[in-house]
Amino acid sequence: MVKAWYMDSETTDQRLEHHKNPPEFISLEDLFKKTGVEYFKLNVETYATDGVLDKLKKERGYTYEDEMACSKECLPNYEEKIKSFFTEHLHTDEEIRFILDGSGYFDVRDGADQWIRIAVGAGDMIVIPSGIYHRFTLDTNNYIRAKRFFIGEPVWLPYNRPADEMPARKEYIDKLQKGFVAAAC
Repeated sequence: MVKAWYMDSETTDQRLEHHKNPPEFISLEDLFKKTGVEYFKLNVETYATDGVLDKLKKERGYTYEDEMACSKECLPNYEEKIKSFFTEHLHTDEEIRFILDGSGYFDVRDGADQWIRIAVGAGDMIVIPSGIYHRFTLDTNNYIRAKRFFIGEPVWLPYNRPADEMPARKEYIDKLQKGFVAAAC
């Protein structure tokens, strides 16, 4: 089961699990209210045949998918890539990840600009809204394998902070102030 908690602004060791002692955990409902991040639990063993993922893809309009693995063994320029993933950025499209194996952390900013760390593992699917500042890192297992989904052709561009004048950021801030509405699923 996914866990989410507030963390300090510490940036020196991206693989530390908890910075606050004890961590201030938040519920998935509060995570959504504070950030717009959506969470789905899927069965890694049956997702290809049980119809749950297919239903999500259809209802949300995901038309492109691929699979990626992140580890020292299978990711070219591993150290450079990990540093770039951990640089705070936003995207103009949702970032959708379904974890098939391994584990890692997505860090997202709430409306008060505080970091919330989301620990993901096999079976977890998260949807990070466009325009939210976020970052990703592996945990001490140094391995994750995930499916990535897109609406239409994939857009791979991260826009490093500050990117406050971008339309995607302004739209996100508007949703943050008005309150998020979960997509039908």
